[in-house]
Amino acid sequence: MSDARQRELEYHEKLYSGFAQSHFARPAVRALRAHMVRRILAVTGAGHASRVLSLGCGIGDTELLLAPHVAQVTGIDLSGAAVRQARADAAALGISNARFEQGTAVEGNFDVAIAIFFLHHLPDAELAALPHRLRQQLTPSGVFYSLDPSRRRLAGAVGRLLIPKLMKRYQTQDERELDSEPTAALFREAGWETRVAMYDFGSSPLAGLFPAWGAGYRLARQLDNWILRMPALARRGSNFEVIARAVHPLPRS
Repeated sequence: MSDARQRELEYHEKLYSGFAQSHFARPAVRALRAHMVRRILAVTGAGHASRVLSLGCGIGDTELLLAPHVAQVTGIDLSGAAVRQARADAAALGISNARFEQGTAVEGNFDVAIAIFFLHHLPDAELAALPHRLRQQLTPSGVFYSLDPSRRRLAGAVGRLLIPKLMKRYQTQDERELDSEPTAALFREAGWETRVAMYDFGSSPLAGLFPAWGAGYRLARQLDNWILRMPALARRGSNFEVIARAVHPLPRS
């Protein structure tokens, strides 16, 4: 295991041993996750026959909300603490079509792959290899969806200026923000038909800072929907999506 991956594992083992469970259960964070699920279903076309792979699933809070809408969800995560919590929550909720595995890869064939706040944790070499690896696991018409923090985000710049210690609490030593177009280009080069979109402007950061304020998140989400229609402001949005469809033949090796 590389030093960077070991640091990531140590951070997330600690995160998923108490703080994440209580934080992710708060109203604003739950509302954010529910919005993510609706967005995933809308842009990927996932439905009741779809098999979904989730990379970096954490404690499965998004995956367990997604499970009732699809045939099966398989989540993988490096953290054993996260996987144990996800399995326990699935059992407590009586959700039988969600399974969670510890590691960096899992066998199987899937219709959709999702990566929620995951790509920005990968070293450059692993990020570049991921689009090629996913082509082997998705069906010929499979869809990939990711959500990651933008390097251009205004909220990040303001946060680092005003609340640097709190910002560091939510970040690992090795993660970084990403540029949307270079990230999308990695998928295009691997034969995916790819587009990018800005997911939000201020609603997700608000949910992280004020997790109990569900009404505040919903208001911020409505404002985001308006702000993101203005290209100049949208470019400074917080998190961007990559939506990639495996429509081209696999490149020859």
